[in-house]
Amino acid sequence: MIAVKRLTENAPVPPGIAFETKVMNLMPLQHENIVQLLSFCNEAQRKLVQHNGKYVFVGVTERCLCYKYPPKGSLDKHLYADTMSINWQTRFEIIKGICRGLHHLHKECKGTLVHMNLTPKSIWLDDNWVPKIADFGVSRFFRQEQTQMHITNVMGHNGYIAPEYLYRGEISTMLDIYSLGMLILEITTGEKNSSSFEDRSARQFVDNVYQNWRTDEQIINKYQDKRLTNGLQIDPNDLRQVKTCIAVGLKCVELDRNERPSIVDIVSMLSGKLVSVFDKQTSSSQHGRTFQGEIDVQNL
Repeated sequence: MIAVKRLTENAPVPPGIAFETKVMNLMPLQHENIVQLLSFCNEAQRKLVQHNGKYVFVGVTERCLCYKYPPKGSLDKHLYADTMSINWQTRFEIIKGICRGLHHLHKECKGTLVHMNLTPKSIWLDDNWVPKIADFGVSRFFRQEQTQMHITNVMGHNGYIAPEYLYRGEISTMLDIYSLGMLILEITTGEKNSSSFEDRSARQFVDNVYQNWRTDEQIINKYQDKRLTNGLQIDPNDLRQVKTCIAVGLKCVELDRNERPSIVDIVSMLSGKLVSVFDKQTSSSQHGRTFQGEIDVQNL
């Protein structure tokens, strides 16, 4: 089974990069946590449309990306507490799998690939709940010596857009880290990032996590209320993992991109290694509050 992602007609492509070149950069990607791109369509044709009361022919380009489609579909269909379909250990493995996939894009390709559209809808799941990063329609490739670029036409889903990209058009790997942080917080809490056009970086959601998911008591009560533990007491090891993911997620959504961890640090932290960047305090939204993640990485 395949999934066909139809891009908008005459969808913009980064300046100087042909669509076929972009696809050829995506086709070789082979990783357990990245969906396989099978083929594409890039067809130009003339189309009869109505303009100012007259019918005229215009040139349009139809572009499609064809992916191998995992059986369980996208993460958003299973994620939130009202579905109650994913227990904590499965959620934790999904978080780590997404991070490994992003590590491949940022660090293991010939250049650096910035995904730019990490949301629950762009994470697909196979029969064993293994996550696959998908939907590379707006991604950008960086040359090895390149670290950032700027654009004027900001695209993305409300709630996952890094502030520096939203307000200044800055693209870097830290844009993906911000979106990843939102994903980690959603997967960990089971709460939906219900942002709006007025809050496209979802700072209200970040504040809510900061206020309600800090202490052991808060986490235990939340998990029992949401029935994420299948009616059982939360295991002490699970509690440590949840606290770690909350701390990592909050660090990823720092307003200052220079304060966010790299994907290397995130993967190391979730693997149970001590990482100095997470010893620093984490700011919550535009307010002056801080969250010191008391992270115990033993037995993660």
